[in-house]
Amino acid sequence: MKIPTDVLHVVKVLSGRGYQAWIVGGSIRDLIIGRPVSDYDVATNAPPQNVMGLFKRTVPTGLKHGTVTVLTKSMNVEVTTFRLDGVYSDARRPDSVTFSASIEDDLARRDFTINGIAYDPIGGRMVDPHGGREDIAARTIRTIGNPVDRFTEDGLRPYRACRLAAQLGFVIDPGTFDAIPGCLDRAAKVSAERVREEFIKIIQSETPSTGIELLRMCGLLGLFLPELLAGFGVKQNKYHKYDIYFHNLHSCDAVPSADYRIRLAALFHDIGKYYAKKEVEEDSRPSARPDGPEGRKKSVFYNHEIIGAAITRKILYRLKFSNNDVKLITHLIRNHMFHYTVQWTDGAVRRFMRKVGLENIELLFELRKADRIGNGLKKGESNSVTVLKNRITRVIAAENAITVKDLSVDGYDIMNELGIGSGPIIGKILRELLEQILDDPAKNMRETLLGIAKEALEAHKNKTAPV
Repeated sequence: MKIPTDVLHVVKVLSGRGYQAWIVGGSIRDLIIGRPVSDYDVATNAPPQNVMGLFKRTVPTGLKHGTVTVLTKSMNVEVTTFRLDGVYSDARRPDSVTFSASIEDDLARRDFTINGIAYDPIGGRMVDPHGGREDIAARTIRTIGNPVDRFTEDGLRPYRACRLAAQLGFVIDPGTFDAIPGCLDRAAKVSAERVREEFIKIIQSETPSTGIELLRMCGLLGLFLPELLAGFGVKQNKYHKYDIYFHNLHSCDAVPSADYRIRLAALFHDIGKYYAKKEVEEDSRPSARPDGPEGRKKSVFYNHEIIGAAITRKILYRLKFSNNDVKLITHLIRNHMFHYTVQWTDGAVRRFMRKVGLENIELLFELRKADRIGNGLKKGESNSVTVLKNRITRVIAAENAITVKDLSVDGYDIMNELGIGSGPIIGKILRELLEQILDDPAKNMRETLLGIAKEALEAHKNKTAPV
């Protein structure tokens, strides 16, 4: 196995002082599979204080649990002393540990067989007491020992099983999977931050729906994301092949980028439909209803994008996403229902660009395409979106004003020219100027805008003057 030089250096320093040093965990699993490896963990029989004394730059990451992070030139290497774990009262970490001299003891405390393999890069030896290599070959995720014991110890492990299945394209051993529902009380104790990190990794996997479906079937999805689960089995209209839940999942899969923000926007884009759904009479005119008798009901979802953006905001804050993530994802959801027609004027196109933001235009189109593919009846990008893209390109090429910052005057120019002080009226005048420019970019000249500003101020005075 090809091990990075800095990781080999850590192993050699420990071995040179007479200690065992094994590379363990997910890095060995990924090396066997042939996946890229970014993090390396080393297990040793050296006490943590001794490890700190052997290297110039270290961080006592978790001395209580025997973990020291060694800072090398190219990466951080986590070095942990062989140990046996005590009781996990918080469903995340053992209350106490007992240091051991045996690599086999250390491997026995780990979560899954595919992560319970150790490799000695100096001697070229591999220790695999739980059949991890066989499970890798069989593409199976199985706990080490009794799955109930493993999941009761650490409530994050059920999430991790679903995440690994999605990332690696593996299946979860039936005995392992069937143990998860009985351990949901432990999973419920895991912090929102840790759940979020596992969820993001599922969203970034090749087919996110695989991991999300596993979360649903074992009960984890209802535990931390009941709003998404609410759409399961809720039918839409004749324009959609899938129910609300599976439409959201297929839309998420259809996003080509691994950017979790765009995929989350796709996953949640129609989450408001469950709450907005209403049954109304179809149009009774024969020309409007060639496919059904009079009195037929149809499903409508008015304002579901507004409702969905609000629901998504609550979800993302509950899972401790950053403010920037929340702002972008909810913004895309709020605007994904735009309806472009050839009747749009150039001013309407500019208003659309201003509303969405130039920096978000391509992201919104990516979401819209995923939404179209996710309905199960259509493919690719719609012709109307392609036409709108071309029009936006022409508007940008013409360098027309889109935001207040693009105006040829600013607030100070207006205050100086009109002899007024700062206040809300300045913002109102600037917005009025922008509306004028969106319809006629040729007006974006200093003198013209100042003339419009004077008219806007007079109109404001007349409107607010007492009768």
